[in-house]
Amino acid sequence: MNALAGTGQLLKLGLRRSRIMLAAWVYALVAYAASTAYGFKSLYDSAESLRNFTSGINGNGATVAMYGRILVPDSIGGITAWRLAALGGVMVGVMSVLLVVRHTRGDEEAGRLELVGAGVVGRRAPLTAGLLVGVVANLALALVTAVALIACGLPAAGSVAVGLAWTIPGLFFTAVAGVTAQLAETAQAARGIALAVVGVAFLLRAVGDAARVSWLVWISPIGWSQRVRAFGGERWWLIALGVVVAVAAVAVAYALVERRDLGAGLLPVRPGPAEAAPSLRSPLALAWRLQRGALLAWLAGFAVYGAAIGAILKGIGDLVKDSSGTRDLLAKLGGQRGLEDSYIGTVMGILGLIAAVYAVIAVLRLRTEETAQRLEPLLATRVRRVRWSAGHLLFAAAGPAVLLGVAGAAAGVAHGLRTHDLGTQVPRMFEAAIVQTPAAWVTAAIALLIFGVVPRFTPAAWGVLAVFLLLGQMGPVLKLSQAVMDVSPFTHVPKLPGADLTVTPLAALTAVAVAVAAAGLVGFRRRDIG
Repeated sequence: MNALAGTGQLLKLGLRRSRIMLAAWVYALVAYAASTAYGFKSLYDSAESLRNFTSGINGNGATVAMYGRILVPDSIGGITAWRLAALGGVMVGVMSVLLVVRHTRGDEEAGRLELVGAGVVGRRAPLTAGLLVGVVANLALALVTAVALIACGLPAAGSVAVGLAWTIPGLFFTAVAGVTAQLAETAQAARGIALAVVGVAFLLRAVGDAARVSWLVWISPIGWSQRVRAFGGERWWLIALGVVVAVAAVAVAYALVERRDLGAGLLPVRPGPAEAAPSLRSPLALAWRLQRGALLAWLAGFAVYGAAIGAILKGIGDLVKDSSGTRDLLAKLGGQRGLEDSYIGTVMGILGLIAAVYAVIAVLRLRTEETAQRLEPLLATRVRRVRWSAGHLLFAAAGPAVLLGVAGAAAGVAHGLRTHDLGTQVPRMFEAAIVQTPAAWVTAAIALLIFGVVPRFTPAAWGVLAVFLLLGQMGPVLKLSQAVMDVSPFTHVPKLPGADLTVTPLAALTAVAVAVAAAGLVGFRRRDIG
């Protein structure tokens, strides 16, 4: 049999199954690109303000570590490409990893690949189809991003370069996910290893840019994306080089798939004990065992990000002192009592959205356990549905609070050390972060409602989160009406420390989250499993 037999049918199936997830990712990333371009055009309407902004950015080490250096400082397109490259490259990498692992190791772990393999399907067809899903997603993203930036009035060549620059990390991490799907025996482990590679690539780029060690930047695909120099003498050869490296990594994945059995990974798996530990006798203990790895990884990320926020905070005034538009935007996004307070409110709102991502992931673990057929054996015992769900929902509820608390404390310590005022800054930052928790709970509750009532549309929870993200980031720039902005629960959170702490909106958000979650649990109790 041809080793690629059935690839076309598997590709169609994969695109159909991921149509909601893929559309949500492309929509969110394109909106991020378009809103960035539109915002910069609105804020920097003179060459002098643009020069002042770029010199301030390149002179601040923490900002350079987070976003990279501005390589094309004399145009709106140049700073747009700078703003999109680093964090956008990470998000594109995450998208690619999730898509590929879902259609390779995920299908294999769930037993679907074994059923499909009983037909006319070649040995390499599932891997090829999974990789092609990632390729299609990246090419669609590049095309729509280029069109969106051209529609914003940016030059066509640079806009195309920005879209294609995203394919460098996108295709590379597509191939990396294909490799990790052969190495690990579970989808969770494959995702974890591939996402760790994404994190290392970002860290190498960050250290290289901040310390001016160019070779560190050049060994990171995210660094390559920055070095394309869109809108400033585009380096098209870097995009071709990215494709070559991705193809080489794909060749490694093909070599590995021939050396393992179906359902097995190449990395040795340590056998578990013959009997479970006494502590593993409740649904909550099982949920902790399944969720702890992800929670600890997220905690580390929030601590680092919080510390970076605190480190940059003292110099924020220098970055935007020559742009009244930026000061006005920060005031609209994050309060009215000074530029520093406005910036804190803005970044803590972004952290709240990121914490909501974790909450949604924790809720969707319920669907993963159900579709992997691990739920039915548990329900055959004395465990009931609500009790089983409560173990995972505890992480969706407590997880965002812990993450935001750690980030706020880290930011407070970093800023307090720089200002020699730990006693004031730590509680101030902690309060500004933790207040975002009820909005994250509402997002998690909506995900639970979808899971409980219409489980086949569970990926739509990501679409809901994308809408909240776009309203929060684009609403003030596009001057949307308050009625539209109020759709997002994050709009109702007090923008601390620049505003007064009012309990009413927090209590209302909590009540909404409880009511929606209860409706989701009722729906889950009444529907069929599977």
